[in-house]
Amino acid sequence: MLSGCSSKTDTSSAGSSSVSAATKTAQAGDTCPTAAPADAGSPEWTLPGATGSVAVTGSTDTAAPVVKVDGPFSVSQTQVRTLQAGSGPVVAPTATVSVCYMGVNGRDGNVFDSSYERGEPVDFPLDGVVPGFQKAITGQKVGSTVAVAMTSADGYPKGEPRAGIEPGDTLVFAIKILGASS
Repeated sequence: MLSGCSSKTDTSSAGSSSVSAATKTAQAGDTCPTAAPADAGSPEWTLPGATGSVAVTGSTDTAAPVVKVDGPFSVSQTQVRTLQAGSGPVVAPTATVSVCYMGVNGRDGNVFDSSYERGEPVDFPLDGVVPGFQKAITGQKVGSTVAVAMTSADGYPKGEPRAGIEPGDTLVFAIKILGASS
C-alpha cells in the first residue's frame, strides 16, 4: 500500500507503506473501523471547489468515514475543517501522531490509501508528511476528526504514480487523531 500522507522525498517501493517512519503499534483497543456506515446521513462538510465538489462524513467508533466526490474536484487553496472536535491536548507541529485516515483523489474519487481499510492506525512524525496533512492536524486536539482538501502543491505536485495521483491532483483526507506525543 502506498500512503498518501508520506513525505515528498520518500523512496519506498510499491507495495509498502510510504510513511517511512510509520509504525503499526497502536494502543490496546485502538483500531480503525473498516465498515462503511449503514447510513452515512448528512455530510459534516460539503465543499464546492474550483471544479466539482466533495462531501465528507467523519468516522465513528464503529464506521469508517465517507468521502463522496463530484469530480473532477479541485481547490485553489488548501482547506481544513474540524468535523468533530476532540477534548485531548493540542497537537504540536513536531508531534508524532497516531491516526486513522482515508485519502481520496479529487480527480476521480478513488481511495488511494486508507488505514481504515487495514483496520489499524498508523503512527508517524508530522514533520515527515506532506504539507497538507501537517496543516490538517497541527493545532487540532487529540480525539478530533478532521478533513482536508489540499492543493497539489500541498500534496504531490509531481504526482505519485504508484497511488494513481497525477500532477495537479487535489487530495482529500478524512482523519481521526487518536494520539500525539512530543
